[in-house]
Amino acid sequence: MRRISRLLRKSVLWVCDGVKFGQLCSSNPSNSRRTSDRWGQGQYGAGRGTRLHQGLDIKCSDGAAVYAPFDVTLNGKLTVYTDPSKAAINEGINLSGQGLCFKLFYVRPDRTSGTVRKGQRIGTMLPMQSVYPGITSHIHVQMCDRSDPTPYF
Repeated sequence: MRRISRLLRKSVLWVCDGVKFGQLCSSNPSNSRRTSDRWGQGQYGAGRGTRLHQGLDIKCSDGAAVYAPFDVTLNGKLTVYTDPSKAAINEGINLSGQGLCFKLFYVRPDRTSGTVRKGQRIGTMLPMQSVYPGITSHIHVQMCDRSDPTPYF
């Protein structure tokens, strides 16, 4: 069973090998990452109290257009928080493409199903500053299996 599992993991890695995210945000052509601010750090695995950050934060100005990083299928809207005080940023979208399944948090999707070509607008960055004043506003990119998205950037 272990050998089959290793082979399956290698197959998935092979399918995704070389995939890179294109521009996600109109205000950040190079997909610069959130580093550190008074609210924490944006890299995968950063501490979040008693848990670890399970995504990668890509800088994006509040209200900016959000783009498909490659040809994608839109797989529905998602809810980020259960806390009503965070309602202003409590949206996101599930996507798949290039052999990857991933989620974008803090994005109001223009639509939630269908296919979109690389570079086409898929939504709007929500107002992070209204919930976390002083944070580096960002899109949280999280793989569906919660693996590290960093190699794709």
